[in-house]
Amino acid sequence: MINNTSKHSDDETLTLSSIENGLVVGARWLASPNFNERPVATNIDLLVVHNISLPPGEFENGYVEAFFQNRLVAQEHPYFSEIAHLQVSAHLFIARSGIVTQFVNLNDRAWHAGVSCFDGVESCNDFSIGIELEGTDYIPFTDEQYASLTSLTKLIQEAYPSINSQRITGHSDIAPGRKTDPGPCFDWLRYRASLGR
Repeated sequence: MINNTSKHSDDETLTLSSIENGLVVGARWLASPNFNERPVATNIDLLVVHNISLPPGEFENGYVEAFFQNRLVAQEHPYFSEIAHLQVSAHLFIARSGIVTQFVNLNDRAWHAGVSCFDGVESCNDFSIGIELEGTDYIPFTDEQYASLTSLTKLIQEAYPSINSQRITGHSDIAPGRKTDPGPCFDWLRYRASLGR
């Protein structure tokens, strides 16, 4: 079992200790209604890294969590009127502080990838796990986020061994021309080196 930590805003430190029945032990849980079952007998074998911030470029305000729970109020920001009707989610979200929130059981299908293709197989939501980093394409991510991402990835690879180093990718790689995240400020070399693979 791998032991890692995730810091909460009240300075409480939670241990990301394992994955039990699709739930990350030690992550904050906020249930999203935006999920469904994966196709029968699906092998979960892809990890997709994203970024998100709401409004764009603003952080740690609760709007991402509201968005994934269909609670975003369109009138609170001009950008929200463009997206409040969307029903999307990710399995996991890592705030700038490194806090980890889970929205969808890893064994279920979160709605994070959209129209997508990896290694010739379309509909990546069917067989992938999606992790959103709070950020933008052009602002560096925090040390705390890289630490939490590494911790989560190691736990995920332990629980879903088909997700090897070749099957970790960015949203931009599975939806080229449509998506750009996690963007040029995401340090893939640092991330992959931290996995020891």
